[in-house]
Amino acid sequence: MPPRVEIYDVTLRDGAQGPGIKFSADDQLRIVSELAAFGVSYIEGGQPGANPKAADFFVRARDLNLHNAKLAAFGSTRHAKSAIEDDRNIKALLSAETEIVTIFAKSSPTHVKSVLRVSLDTNLDIIAESVAYLRENGRRVFVDAEHFFDAYVEDAAYALESLERAHTAGAEILILCDTNGGRIPNEIATIMQAVRKRLPNAALGIHAHNDSGCGVANSLTAVAEGAVQVQGTINGYGERTGNANLSAIIPNLQLKMGLPIVSAEQLRSLSHLSHLVAELANMAPRDSDPFVGRDAFTHKAGMHADAVQKLKTAYEHIEPEVVGNRTRLTVSEMSGRASLLHKAGELGIELDRESPETRQILARIKDLENQGYEFEGADASLELLMRKAQGKHRTFFEVRGFHVTVTQQPGPGEALSEATIKIDLPTGEQMHTVAEGDGPVDALNNALRKAIEGTYPEVRDIHLEDYKVRILDGQLATRAKTRVLIESSDIEDTWNTVGVSENIISASYEALVDSIEYKLLRTRGHDEPA
Repeated sequence: MPPRVEIYDVTLRDGAQGPGIKFSADDQLRIVSELAAFGVSYIEGGQPGANPKAADFFVRARDLNLHNAKLAAFGSTRHAKSAIEDDRNIKALLSAETEIVTIFAKSSPTHVKSVLRVSLDTNLDIIAESVAYLRENGRRVFVDAEHFFDAYVEDAAYALESLERAHTAGAEILILCDTNGGRIPNEIATIMQAVRKRLPNAALGIHAHNDSGCGVANSLTAVAEGAVQVQGTINGYGERTGNANLSAIIPNLQLKMGLPIVSAEQLRSLSHLSHLVAELANMAPRDSDPFVGRDAFTHKAGMHADAVQKLKTAYEHIEPEVVGNRTRLTVSEMSGRASLLHKAGELGIELDRESPETRQILARIKDLENQGYEFEGADASLELLMRKAQGKHRTFFEVRGFHVTVTQQPGPGEALSEATIKIDLPTGEQMHTVAEGDGPVDALNNALRKAIEGTYPEVRDIHLEDYKVRILDGQLATRAKTRVLIESSDIEDTWNTVGVSENIISASYEALVDSIEYKLLRTRGHDEPA
């Protein structure tokens, strides 16, 4: 195993090829800055010859503070029909003015014949000439040997020859690519050993895809066999099932394999980096992701939660704070008093372990979850439930009833939603308001706010961030219960509420009311008279 391994991030290229992901030009620059601050060694900016936006990125990136990171331009070897000095791709790579240039080369005889449609010897000449020319023009050259592991299985001699020609021409690092993502760790190890035997003085890297679910494992195996560079993407974004996930690779290399990748302070920002890239990619963070996911250190079973409070290592393989995460104990039908007391403490509520009140709250939670409620992702509703059980809940308004209508208009898809609501305020005044919306839930939300914002103007600060609907007992078809989770925010905080009903509007209404009551509880307090 090498004494040091460098991280080469390909989020802006391979990651951007993932379904549903599209980074704006500003997003790209933000990600580069964050990756550089985090401490990765190399950041691939994409292909400067792909389009004007890509070329402009490299111009704008010159003004960024990259700390100790190096920006790399990516492209192919020269085209078979182009002279090296006239090749458009080679010219674009040089015009990017990056110190590092990474080119991909064919190492599989099948791809040489079927894709490039040149002879095997011609392909080897193209690889050598492209590397040498870029070196002559002052660039450090990395070579991605595309489909290398598959190529080795197909024709080991030719695959190794393609690497040797690149190395002899001056390639600084040879990156072995599992482009189809179909290889498993023992194959990676065997082939890495063969390459090191053939090229003992060459620096090797690994570029793994995750089609067999082994992207991270294959990358770690390659390092154990001498790879000095690991390529991957933040959160494992990429085409098909994604690339090797750097959000898991980096902490594994540093915490499990003892390799110095980034500083301890930088490693503590890993969860932040993961969530930021997810936000810019317009992708919901995966709660179940190792190390950085919200559930990575979450404990639901009562026995586990109790044990973790006594001994953190009982069910946690590292201290979550090391990667910027934290321990969470959820309150659910599987939870015991330990989880409930811990969660109450997080919410600022004092509960006595042996009190009837604690037993009552736990019984109420289990009863509601049996009906379909889910409090693991709805802390605001959970806090309101606890305060009601303690008699510390303040009634800010009382809904007497509401009515929602949806009228189909003549045009296709054109529908008008209107909600009417009656509310009693603590002043004794009754409000009767009507509002329209983009849908029935939006109309109800608008009518509810309209009724109370004169008395509670702070509700204008509430923004609906997310709205999730889950059908429970799907076999009941249209009679099934619906669970609605709503995420709300203001300028200071974000909170989540839940509602359940056979009627989606009623479930949404319940979650909306909880959201507003939680906001008012925070701004007005629960002890003051209404």
